[in-house]
Amino acid sequence: MMPGVKRTIFLVGPTAVGKTAVAHELAGRLGAELVSADSMQVYRGMDIGTAKDKAAHLVDLCEPTDAFDVKQYVTLAEAKLAEIHARGKIALVVGGTGMYVRALRQGLFTGPGRSEKLRARLEAMSAGELFVILKRIDPVTAKQIDRFNPRRLVRAVEVFYLTGRPIRELQAEWQAGAAADKVFGLRRDRADLVARIERRIDEQIAEGWVEEVRRLLPASGTAWQAAGYRELAAHVRGEMALPAAVAIIKTRTRQLAKRQMTWFRREPGLVWIDVERDETAAHVAGRILSQLEDA
Repeated sequence: MMPGVKRTIFLVGPTAVGKTAVAHELAGRLGAELVSADSMQVYRGMDIGTAKDKAAHLVDLCEPTDAFDVKQYVTLAEAKLAEIHARGKIALVVGGTGMYVRALRQGLFTGPGRSEKLRARLEAMSAGELFVILKRIDPVTAKQIDRFNPRRLVRAVEVFYLTGRPIRELQAEWQAGAAADKVFGLRRDRADLVARIERRIDEQIAEGWVEEVRRLLPASGTAWQAAGYRELAAHVRGEMALPAAVAIIKTRTRQLAKRQMTWFRREPGLVWIDVERDETAAHVAGRILSQLEDA
C-alpha cells in the first residue's frame, strides 16, 4: 500500500461517465482490489445491460428473482473491505448507486421498519398510481425519484405514511464526516455525457442485450427495475417495437444520470474530477493518483 493513500477509495459518478476504465487504471497502479457499488450488478445474468465489471467484488450475488437491498449490500461490503485490508491491499469502491456509497461510508439512516399491511396495499398499486400519491404528499421527493421504479416509490410513500416525514429528510440525517476515506466523483460536460450514454446503449443492443433479456424474461422481481430491462421485456413480449424501446431507454438513462448527479452533489467530502471529452482513462487516473499522493 502506498504511503499516505487511504485504505478505501471511492470512485463514483453517473452512468456512462467512464468509471470502470478509470478504476482499472487506478487499481493497476495502486495494486487495489475493485468493489462494486451498483445495485443492479448484484444480479446474475444481467451483464450487458448493467455494463457489469466481472473483475469487481460484489457482483453476481443473487438471482434476478431475489430481493436485494442496501442493508444486505452494506453487510457484504463491510466484510469484503475487511478481507481486502487484511491482505494489506487498498479497496477501490466503484459505482453509481449513491445510497450504497453513502450507507457504506456512514451507515444506514434511521428509518421505520416495514409495515406488512401497508406494504401489501402499496405493492398492489402500479408505479403510476404510487407516483401520483407521492407527488401529493412529498412533491420534492417526487421530482427526484425514478417514477417508473415501483420499489423506490413504495418505500418513499411507506416512510411518509409511517413517520409523517419525507424520506429525503431522514436520509439527510446521515452523520457527515464519519468515514476516513477518499471519494472522487467523475463528471463530464452534459452534451458529452448524453452522447456517451446513447452510444453505449447502441453498443449494448449490438452486443446482444435483447437476447439477454429474452433469456431472463421468465424471471420477475426487483431486478426488472433496472434501466432498460423493463422496456426490452416489453419489446420481447411484442408490446413495443425495438426502436421505440431504445428511445425510451435512452431518455430514462439520461434521467437516471441526472438523479445520480443530484445525489452525488450532496455526498460529503466528494472531490470532483472534470473529465474532458477526449481525455484517456489513464490520464484521468493519473490526475486522481496525484491528488492521493498530495493528500
